[in-house]
Amino acid sequence: MAIDPAASGAVLKRERVRDALLELIEARRPGDAVPSERALCARLGVSRPTVRAAVDELVVAGLLVREHGRGMFVAAEKITQELVPEHGALAVPRANGVWTSRVLEFRTLPAGARVGRRLRVSPAAEVRYAARLRLVDGAPMAIEHLHLPAALVPGLTEEELEQGDLYEHFRDRHGVRVSEAVQSVEPTVVTRAEAELLDVPELSPALLFERLTTDTAGRPVEYVHSVYRGDRYRIVSRLALGPPVSRADGTGEGQGDHHPGFPPGDLTSRGLVSFSAHGVVQHD
Repeated sequence: MAIDPAASGAVLKRERVRDALLELIEARRPGDAVPSERALCARLGVSRPTVRAAVDELVVAGLLVREHGRGMFVAAEKITQELVPEHGALAVPRANGVWTSRVLEFRTLPAGARVGRRLRVSPAAEVRYAARLRLVDGAPMAIEHLHLPAALVPGLTEEELEQGDLYEHFRDRHGVRVSEAVQSVEPTVVTRAEAELLDVPELSPALLFERLTTDTAGRPVEYVHSVYRGDRYRIVSRLALGPPVSRADGTGEGQGDHHPGFPPGDLTSRGLVSFSAHGVVQHD
């Protein structure tokens, strides 16, 4: 599959605008105003369609709201339903099919405020940024945006991002052993440029994955967010129903609690949570 340079460039430009908008959102409280699209164009030096595409994505994701005649505002905080245990490792089996990667962009740049907070480094610290198209059996499945502390993987190459298991390269070539990751999943839709790369119609449903990976020493080694085709992925959770757990005050934890999407009662999530592409998402 040939990658359209124009589509790739549009995705990467919108990605930079998206990061700038997220920094604005994180610096504000729910209900606070956000600069207009016109002001954002002037501040970021990009076109109105590029800003609008990034804003549309964040509106769909529930991070921004538009109010007719008033402007844009930071949305109310989301209610989060966690499906991961507080303790213990979470095993994710490998996905079906042959997974390959094609690098769209690979460079070193300052972390910035938002990525720096996630990786626990200075905003001025260098990170290795890579955007890559993920394919299964030759078919495009996802667009990934990776941020890695440059000090941990100074010799990382573009070939490592395209060939083999990235975490194995971390271990064998850079001495970095990943241990665990916290990942969130939200619904979204693809933009025109993303649709061209993923070979789906514009505004098709998609899944937005955001993951922070740490090593055995507890250091953040990877922050990545990815857009996966919604027509090929589903989330599967295996949950174990356990006996009520007593609180310190002697009351049962399950009494009166509500778990959105699940029957009333005490619910303990153990074992497997898989992200499926007629299988599961590959994390290499």
